[in-house]
Amino acid sequence: MIVVGGEALIDLVATEPVTAAHLPVRTSHPGGGPHNVAIALARLGSPASMLSRISTDDFGEALVSGLRESGVDTSLLQRGPEPTMLAVASPGSDGSARYSFYVQGTADRFVTDPGTLPPQVRALSLGTLSMVLEPGASAYESLLRRESARGVFVALDPNVRADLIDDAEAYRERFERWLPHLGLLKVSEEDAHWLAPDAEPVSDAVRRWAGAGPAAVVLTRGADGLSVVLPDGSRVDVACREAAIVDTIGAGDTVQAALLHWLSHNDALERPVVADMGADRWREALTYAATAAALTCSRPGAQPPTAEELPSPSFSPN
Repeated sequence: MIVVGGEALIDLVATEPVTAAHLPVRTSHPGGGPHNVAIALARLGSPASMLSRISTDDFGEALVSGLRESGVDTSLLQRGPEPTMLAVASPGSDGSARYSFYVQGTADRFVTDPGTLPPQVRALSLGTLSMVLEPGASAYESLLRRESARGVFVALDPNVRADLIDDAEAYRERFERWLPHLGLLKVSEEDAHWLAPDAEPVSDAVRRWAGAGPAAVVLTRGADGLSVVLPDGSRVDVACREAAIVDTIGAGDTVQAALLHWLSHNDALERPVVADMGADRWREALTYAATAAALTCSRPGAQPPTAEELPSPSFSPN
């Protein structure tokens, strides 16, 4: 089983451009990076469990129902009367989205450390707002360190939301301290530039991170595709997959889930195995993730694909 820790929220997405004279209708979609990863894993066929604190309000009830309907285990969920976090998303002309977050006093901020995870847990995925907003961020960090120390494969997608980080340098220092505990780090180019503002080119920072602990660092490069950098500095690139883009909401989360699903399906959810994966295996893993992300981009909101919509994740050596 793969446990996904972090926020579940509601995306309020504009249906047309916002102008000073016109406020468009907004549609509500279940969202939050970790929530999207858990849903995507379950749809792809990996046993997934969501660890979060979710509100008992109407939005929270909808989030929990959606998780269960998608096949996500909810036994680790905590519930509370605090309101559900909201993300106001305004897609641009290229499908990318700008976000404003309403996080004050919301439920996930008050998640508590659940203690040692069940013995069947093979991997833990963390990231996004849950690693920033206290006091929950400290609980998730304790979980990251403890589970890594006992051999659980830990994956991190920081998915930086700079507007919510009060002290950028303090966060960057925390991020560096997480690296030795990670099996997989996934960052977007935008994240990498923010996390290492003095690195030029940013690939220098990615290689440094790859040598600081993770078995692999995956870099998402938007329309330019995906790359992976291994601890020895070697790099594998794949192109993105063509798609009629509606928006890019949830695309990075789909990449995270698809990579974890591919690794799990190929019995590779272990740091030494990931570190030793050759170029051919990584090319197949990245291509699988890019294909999954393209399908998500072809739909409004975070709607990851199912296993039936994708080729087999099994590695097929030449």
